[in-house]
Amino acid sequence: MKAKKRVIVVPAPDSLDSNAVRNELSLDGCGSVVSFLGITRGYEDGVAVEKLEFDAWEEKLPEVLERLGEDAIEKFGVYSVAIAHRTGSVGPSEPIVAIHVASPHRKEGFEACSWLIDELKSQAPLWKKEVRADGTVWKEGLG
Repeated sequence: MKAKKRVIVVPAPDSLDSNAVRNELSLDGCGSVVSFLGITRGYEDGVAVEKLEFDAWEEKLPEVLERLGEDAIEKFGVYSVAIAHRTGSVGPSEPIVAIHVASPHRKEGFEACSWLIDELKSQAPLWKKEVRADGTVWKEGLG
């Protein structure tokens, strides 16, 4: 029996537990889970990063993440996507984003996961400010 395809968007305003996000996946009929965990770098261009601050259009963010997951399921034939993105302040080495893709085979899982992070960075209503040792810098673009 073929698994029902599904997308899970996990809210993560204050912390992000990648394992808890992954545990939301439906694994029926799957032979692979491909994951991406983005973390805050401690340095950017040789300058210490104290934290990243993410601002979001809170009402729209879950809708965009869900649509991206649905698009990945359709485009790559994967079965399940679980995704979460932090908002607020995120320190060095702390997780920012977790994407987990369950699929029958690894190839489409890797393709979907890579596509998802690229599309998230270009489409999600998120804005990022770096708080660095030499001041603050707003990063251009979404995500």
